[in-house]
Amino acid sequence: MSVDEKMTSTVRLWYDRCRRLALEANALSPRDLFGGKEHYEIPAFQRPYVWSEEDQWAPLWDDVVRVAEDYIAAKSADPDAVPEGHHFLGAVVYESRKPVAGDVTRHDVIDGQQRMMTIQLLLDAAQEVVERRGHDDVAESLGGLILNAATKFMGKRERFKLWPSQADRGAFEYAMDHAGEWSGEHRIIDAHRFFKQEAERWIGGVADEDGVIPPGDEALRVEALSSTLEDRLVLVAINLAGHDDAQLIFETLNDRGTPLLKADLVKNWVFRKGERLGADVTAWAERRWAEFDGVWWREEIRQGRLSRSRIDIFLQYWLTMRRQEELKAEHTFRVFVEYAEPRMNNVAAADGFLAELRRDADTYRNLAQLDENTPEGRYYSRVIERLELAVTTPVFLWLLSKNHGIPVGQMRTGLESLESWVIRRTLLRMPTKDMNKFAVATLKMLDDSEPEQAGEQIVTFLSQQTAETRIWPSDARLTASLPSSRLYGNLRQDRLRVVLGAVEQHWRGQNSMHEAVTLPPALEIEHVMPQGWRAHWDPEPRLGPEAAAQRDVLVNTIGNLTLVTKSLNGSLSNRPWTDADASGITDGGLPGVGKRRLLEKFSLLVLNKKILDGHLDAWTEEDVRERSAALATAICEVWPGPDLEVHEAASEAATALPIGELDAKPWSGLDVERLATEAGESMRTVLDTLSAEPGKWWRNADFLAAGVFQSARHAPSALGALTLKARGSFGRANPPVEYTKIGSDWYWAVSEEFATRWRSARGCR
Repeated sequence: MSVDEKMTSTVRLWYDRCRRLALEANALSPRDLFGGKEHYEIPAFQRPYVWSEEDQWAPLWDDVVRVAEDYIAAKSADPDAVPEGHHFLGAVVYESRKPVAGDVTRHDVIDGQQRMMTIQLLLDAAQEVVERRGHDDVAESLGGLILNAATKFMGKRERFKLWPSQADRGAFEYAMDHAGEWSGEHRIIDAHRFFKQEAERWIGGVADEDGVIPPGDEALRVEALSSTLEDRLVLVAINLAGHDDAQLIFETLNDRGTPLLKADLVKNWVFRKGERLGADVTAWAERRWAEFDGVWWREEIRQGRLSRSRIDIFLQYWLTMRRQEELKAEHTFRVFVEYAEPRMNNVAAADGFLAELRRDADTYRNLAQLDENTPEGRYYSRVIERLELAVTTPVFLWLLSKNHGIPVGQMRTGLESLESWVIRRTLLRMPTKDMNKFAVATLKMLDDSEPEQAGEQIVTFLSQQTAETRIWPSDARLTASLPSSRLYGNLRQDRLRVVLGAVEQHWRGQNSMHEAVTLPPALEIEHVMPQGWRAHWDPEPRLGPEAAAQRDVLVNTIGNLTLVTKSLNGSLSNRPWTDADASGITDGGLPGVGKRRLLEKFSLLVLNKKILDGHLDAWTEEDVRERSAALATAICEVWPGPDLEVHEAASEAATALPIGELDAKPWSGLDVERLATEAGESMRTVLDTLSAEPGKWWRNADFLAAGVFQSARHAPSALGALTLKARGSFGRANPPVEYTKIGSDWYWAVSEEFATRWRSARGCR
C-alpha cells in the first residue's frame, strides 16, 4: 500500500487546501527533512516547547514501537521482506530561504515547531542509546539527521538541524550535546530523558510494566527502530517559499471549516458495506443510526484541552472496550474498519454487530442520568466527571454493557473497588500517567473472566498490583500518609468536595437519627483554622518561624478542612474561634460573633457538628491532627481498600523468578506447616474446607451455600493469593490446590496427601 493510500482524512484535507492554493505539499520522512545540510529555525518569538509525556511523548513512543515491531514481525517472517508500516505525525509548514554556496540550507519554521522539536529530541535520544550499546553504523546514520558535521559549523547554532525559539535554546543545547550548564527542570530535558529511557528499555529487551518483552534480538530491534525513525515517520511538509504572503496562506491552510467527524467516515463505510451485502440499509438508518445524526451526539464537548463530538468520543471508548487496546482519536476510523470487517461478513452478522453498537451507545447516552445513590451513579459523578478520569470510561462501559450480562452485584463490586483505587491514589497524589494502559490491562483481565465473577476479579486484580503507578493503597498506608499531607492547594477543591461530601454521608448513615438529606451541590471548602491565622489566631507569645511554617502546612491538611455554603464561607473568613476573641470584628457581617458560633448557628452538617463537639474554647493544632486521623479512618470505611492477603502475596511474588523458570515441587510436611503459619484467615478457611473433604471439587457458589464465606469475593481472592504465595514465598510453580474449569465455573480440590498434612499442621484429626 502506498503512502498516499494510507493518508488519513485530515492529511487529505491538507493536500486539498494546498492544491487550491497552488502550494506544493509532500509526504516527507525525517531523512527527507534533515538528511542534507539543513537548518530549520523556530522564530525567537514563537511559544516555548509545551508538549508533555502524558499527552504527546508517550503516545508518540507507542506509535514508534508499534511500527518498529511490525517491521520486526515482517523481517522475522521473511528476511528479504520490505516492511510497509508508517506513522503519520501531521503537518509542518516552513519557508525556505535562498541557498548560499557553502552554507546550510536555511528554513524558517512557521507551524509544527512542537512536532519538529520532539522528532529531534527522539532522534538524539535514540542515537545516544545505540551508540552507547556499540551499534556505531546506526548511530552514525541517526547522527546525520541531528547535526551538520562540517567543521565550520562547530560551536555554532548551524551545527544543529533545528534551532529553537529563544526561551528553549539553553535547555536544547544541554539536552542535545550537554553543552553549557543547566539546573532545574525543563520540558525539553524531560522529553529527551523520557525517550532515552524508553529507547534503552526497548532496545535492551526489558519487559514493560505489563510484562511484555520486546520482540526480536537486539540487532534487529536497533535496525527496526532506526528504520522507523529515519524513514517510517511521515509528515506532510508544506514549503511556503516563493509566495508573497506566507502568513495569509498559513491562515487559509488552518481554516478547517467544518471537517468530517470520524463518525461520518464510519457511517459511510457501514452503509456501503451494507449495500454490498444486500442489507436493508433503510431499516439500518432508521433503527441503528438515525439518532447518531442528532444534535446531542454531534455536539462538541471539551475533554482536557480539546473539544470533540460525543459520537466520536463514544466510538473511541467503544473500540477500546471491544479490542482491549489503546486507541488514539485520529485512528478511530481505521480501527473501526479493521474491527468491524470480519464481524459484518453477512447480513445477519452485520445487523447483530450494529445492534450491539446501538445498545452500548444507549448505555453511554444514559450515563449522566444514573442515580447518584447507586454505585454506578456515584462512579460516574465522582470518578469520570469530578476527578475527570474519563480514561476509565471503557471499563465502566464494559461493566454496564447489556451485551456482557454482568450481574448487578458483580458490576457494583467492581465499580466500588475501582472508585476506591482512584480516590485513595488521588488523595495520596500518586501518578496517573499510566491510566490508559492500566484501563486496557483491566479490560483484558475482564475479557478472560466469567460475568458471574467480574467484580471479584477486579478486586483481586487491583489487589495484585505492586508497581507504584498501579498499587491500591492499603488502610495502613492511607492512615499513615494522609493526615500530614498538604491537600488544599495540591488537590482541586471540587475533588476535595467529593471526599468530604462522601464522609458526611457516611457519618450520617451511621446513626438513623440523622436526616437522610442530599448535600447541596455548591458547598465550598472552608479552613477551620484560617489560612490567614496570623491575624487573630496567634496570641502572644507569637509562633517562631519554624512553628509558623509547620502551621502553614497543617492548616491545609484534611483535618482542618470542612464544607460550608458560599455565604457562610464569606462570613467565616479569618475570624477567631470564640465570640470573646471576635469582639470588635465586623468583616463579613454579624459583628462580634466567633467562627464557632457561626458554624453552630448556620451549619447542619455532621462534619461541622463533630468539629464543634468538645471545642468550646479553642480549635488547636492538636485538634486538627486528631480530626485528620478520624477523617482518614472514615475514608477507609467509605472506600474499602485492597484484599491484603492477595496484595501481600503479590508483593512476594513480584520479587520471585518468572513462573516459567520455577519448578513444580511436592508439598512436604515442613512446607505445609510453614504455610499454615503464614497463611491469612481467608486462605486458611479455604484450605480447612477443602481438606475436610479431600478430592471433593468445590465451586465459589458451594463455599457461599455452605456459609464458609459471606462474600462472593473471598474464595477466589484467597485461592488467587495462595497461587501467588506458592510462587513468591515458596518459589514453586504449583499451588497446593488443584483447579479445573467446567463450563463457566472454576472448581477447586486438594489431594488426600495434602489434606492429611494440612489437618495435622492445623491440629485437626
